[in-house]
Amino acid sequence: QVQLVESGGGLVQAGGSLRLSCAASGGTFSDYSLGWFRQAPGKEREFVAAIRWSPGNTYYADSVKGRFIISRENAENTVYLQMNSLKPEDTAVYYCAAKQFWSGNYYSSGGYRYWGQGTQVTVSS
Repeated sequence: QVQLVESGGGLVQAGGSLRLSCAASGGTFSDYSLGWFRQAPGKEREFVAAIRWSPGNTYYADSVKGRFIISRENAENTVYLQMNSLKPEDTAVYYCAAKQFWSGNYYSSGGYRYWGQGTQVTVSS
């Protein structure tokens, strides 16, 4: 019964910024990790970032360290992905996902039970 709704995707020039939002409902989120994954045409789905809801530990793929920031707002059950210094290779559909903290690894999609519909991010040269 957990539901996830992403928003904030769009078109941006290289070097610009976007902030994605994921509104979560239907769960006791102190038991969850929330993650962001992305998939570009012709490529496999890859891990981007994750946050343990409580106490808020964060994890990042090497490709986005220093550029992207994942955060949460407890009162609204919302997770954000602030994306800075965007590059054309960041172009992809971005998905929000949720898993119980004991189920699988934060960096592997297989452990995530719930997924949003995705939002398109396009970075132009």
